[in-house]
Amino acid sequence: MEAVIYDQDSGRAEHVECEPADDACRSVLKQLPDTGDGAFTWVRLADPSEGQLVGLAAELGLHPLAVEDALHGRQRPKRERFGNVLAVALKTLRYVEDDAAVETGDIMIFVGPRSVLTVSHGAIDPCAEAARRLDADPQMLGHGPWGVLHAVLDVAVDAYSDAARRVRATLNRLEDQVFSTSRVDHTESIYSLKREVREFRDAVQPLVPVVQGLLSGGPGETDHQSKIAPYVRDVADHLHRTDIEVRTLDELLDSVLGAQQARVGTWQNDDMRRISAWAAVFAVPTMVAGVYGMNFEHMPELGWSYGYPLAVGLMVLAAGALYRAFRRNGWL
Repeated sequence: MEAVIYDQDSGRAEHVECEPADDACRSVLKQLPDTGDGAFTWVRLADPSEGQLVGLAAELGLHPLAVEDALHGRQRPKRERFGNVLAVALKTLRYVEDDAAVETGDIMIFVGPRSVLTVSHGAIDPCAEAARRLDADPQMLGHGPWGVLHAVLDVAVDAYSDAARRVRATLNRLEDQVFSTSRVDHTESIYSLKREVREFRDAVQPLVPVVQGLLSGGPGETDHQSKIAPYVRDVADHLHRTDIEVRTLDELLDSVLGAQQARVGTWQNDDMRRISAWAAVFAVPTMVAGVYGMNFEHMPELGWSYGYPLAVGLMVLAAGALYRAFRRNGWL
């Protein structure tokens, strides 16, 4: 666990770390000095234990329902207010091209008047990059806890955009493979990518109204919240573009899947035509051989010395004529 004391006036940041014991949260908060008007604290937790989170909630005055959501994770993107604390839940994700898989995580952000608490679950944590951006941008740091909220949202939405770009590249490769001359069935790969895009969509689509809601203001709106609105609006625009891109990817995958199934159907029809054509080619010789194989006493040409060559020639001629006709029509 890490706590950061930010001085908004000087842009100074003091980092305090402790061991992940059950009472770690309390001990860290006791180390924090009394903050002035130009200072706030940001406490970052990754996969915390119940003791850590409950202890910190008691110090920060978090609602028990908010603690329960943060502890278990896997929350749908949402925005809730508990007194003077705003809670925002969102999904974090990244796209692994080697596995063509979307890896997701969870993060909850609790924004108070003088403090921020972020609780992340999974291997994807945008807080480190958000802290780096804040350290490099004193102006954003001057917005206090709302600046932290914007930084975390900005990093998460940038990751969405990057993942969408990588998924698009994978989809383009699948399209090329589907419409290539090779007869390889890519249905499983397409369906697998579609399942990952649906997971991607479940992370992005519900977050759109959440971020839009941060722009609506309300009775509890602070001066910093109103000043940071243009930056949040920029994040909302990026998120909206990514949402449209993910929807488009989902629709394109439906089209590619349909095209693959149509090609598989075409291949099966081609195979059936070839089988039928070859069956017809061999049917005529089989019929002639069957007739002459009945060995009746008074069959035509049965006693003729050229009867056998005639029968064989008839078989070859009929089979050759059928083969040429099928080749001309593209069946063989």
